[in-house]
Amino acid sequence: MGTILIDKLLSAQVKQGASDLHITVGQPPVLRLHGRLQKLKTKVLEPSDTMGLMKSITPDRCQQEFQETGSTDFGFAFGDQARFRVSVFRQRGNVAIVLRQIPIDLLTMEDLGIPEIFKEMIMRPRGLVLVTGPTGSGKSTSLAAMVDYINETIDHHIITVEDPIEFYHNHKKSTVNQREVGVDVTTFAEAIRRALRQDPDVILVGELRDLETIEAAITAAETGHVVFGTLHTSSAAGTINRVIDVFPTNQQDMIRTQLATAIIGILAQQLIPRIGGGRVAAFETLVVTPGIANLIRENKVFRINSAIQTGSKHGMQLLDDHMFHLWRKEIATKEDAISKANYPEELARRIAAAERGVFDDNPDEE
Repeated sequence: MGTILIDKLLSAQVKQGASDLHITVGQPPVLRLHGRLQKLKTKVLEPSDTMGLMKSITPDRCQQEFQETGSTDFGFAFGDQARFRVSVFRQRGNVAIVLRQIPIDLLTMEDLGIPEIFKEMIMRPRGLVLVTGPTGSGKSTSLAAMVDYINETIDHHIITVEDPIEFYHNHKKSTVNQREVGVDVTTFAEAIRRALRQDPDVILVGELRDLETIEAAITAAETGHVVFGTLHTSSAAGTINRVIDVFPTNQQDMIRTQLATAIIGILAQQLIPRIGGGRVAAFETLVVTPGIANLIRENKVFRINSAIQTGSKHGMQLLDDHMFHLWRKEIATKEDAISKANYPEELARRIAAAERGVFDDNPDEE
């Protein structure tokens, strides 16, 4: 029963282009389509169904981890149709599963609308580039596009450390080695430290989740490598604060100095529904100029937002300005833009003023 079912469910997910499939006891399987949840018209799942489905796709080592800890994550290929990032967990004593579809075809930086300035930034000889945003905002997709751009453009050695590996990269102009945490290496921090002896030009760190990993990433960026990492922060200034706050107070001044030297850019992103279907990314872009580096060094992160506003000639923009632009160009509704904004009240006021014909931005933005 389990195996036929999972193939059918995954086929439906791929065919409809759903981002996620939710499997839990007490309701039919549910697909997330363009950000909204829809129940499939099949039977309500029983405990034996979810257990069977779990066993049909979960590797043995992950089943063991699930038994011991109550959850496990792994990557899973559905023939050559699609790949999935799978999270299996226990809830109310039963098995629940969420499968996130990972597109097999890499999108380009142009496809995603990633600001042009990032092409230049990621070609630098060294530095830290952070891609941030809440879960499901497309961070992995953006990173994969950047790695693919490097891969197609220049003969670099790229090492990725992921948990689990999401997009598979083939060797193009570059050599790409992908290491999965828990399979190829024990931890992110360990993988970064080892990577420094593996002659890399570029290191992608799936998630900067603890002090040890962040420290290793900053060191790698300082010593002549381009390092990509992700964090679950929603703004550029918030990202800088988060990195610094991970460290004990007595180390924070030192980290500020190190970060100011190491970091070259931050892309904070949100996905919002596109009018007419699909989704569109809104970006906040921070380019670390000498001025911004000084603000970080001198603990004046609160001034970064106004520096981004005045830094448009360097390619900078605030997330809410991009949201406003998407609304104005009739790509997204005002409700969707406001709901994902960093400062919803301010954006709502600004849109209301624009609807009355009062614009607070300079006309040459159009």
